[in-house]
Amino acid sequence: MLFLCLSILLSVVLLLNFRLFPRYQVNTFQAIVFNYPVCFLTGFLLLPRNQPFDIDFSQTWTWLALGLGVGFIITFILSGISTQRMGITATSLANNMSLVVPVCFSLFVFQAGGKTFNALNYMGLVLAVVAVGLSTFRKEEGQTVRALGWNTLLPVGVFLMYGATNTMINYMNIHYISSDDKTLQVTLTMVLGAIAAGLAMLAFRAIQGKEELKRQNLVGAITLGVPNFLSFYTLILALSQFGGNGAFVYPLYNIGVILVAALSATVFFKEKLLVVNQIGLALAVLAIGLISWQELAQWITR
Repeated sequence: MLFLCLSILLSVVLLLNFRLFPRYQVNTFQAIVFNYPVCFLTGFLLLPRNQPFDIDFSQTWTWLALGLGVGFIITFILSGISTQRMGITATSLANNMSLVVPVCFSLFVFQAGGKTFNALNYMGLVLAVVAVGLSTFRKEEGQTVRALGWNTLLPVGVFLMYGATNTMINYMNIHYISSDDKTLQVTLTMVLGAIAAGLAMLAFRAIQGKEELKRQNLVGAITLGVPNFLSFYTLILALSQFGGNGAFVYPLYNIGVILVAALSATVFFKEKLLVVNQIGLALAVLAIGLISWQELAQWITR
């Protein structure tokens, strides 16, 4: 349970970083780009001494992992922008509710996991989508509650991108990753893909004169990169503690991040939740519970 709690806290730290970047004049894009070399260094230091890191381009999973790395940086950039424009709670909710996408693919396409959905599970999927929609509403001063134009698409983009990348990870686990000792290798390969894509984007913007390197951006990359990698690593350790029961760990993880993120936004940033946001938050917790109620019930009765 310790590793699960650490993963939840570290994931919320990522969102807090994005919210604090404007206050300290940290360029979000540069911090995201440079956070991935920090991620790689963090993961490389965690490699066992008898397990060297290498890349085999003859393997299909290598190219998929590199492609996923590109998807990660796009998702991360969307998450950073969404956090700043739509708030921590809406972005966190969209991120965590994206589990609906890999669940649907696992159920209807991959047909993996050996679980048969019933009416309560399907109700949970529907409520999850409704919860994301309710979380994107904000009330402007002196005006009624309404969606803030194109900005409301940011949490939707976060939802879809996180869902797509998690679905591809699930696909790789089913078809290409044969043993647990490949987990760190695959993760570092994904990070390399993100590094390549990020540096290419940064170089292009620098040539256009749109980027200027500053020290605070590198500091921001460190505060982002270390918890970014460790949040994923501690989640893997949590899965090992519970015998790889992702159906139990992931709902608890998502519920934890949603609630801790909302509490942190309220306490540290005075981010007010409208009634519709509160309803969305409640529906999110209910949706996750409905999606995985069988596994939760089994663990409670043990």
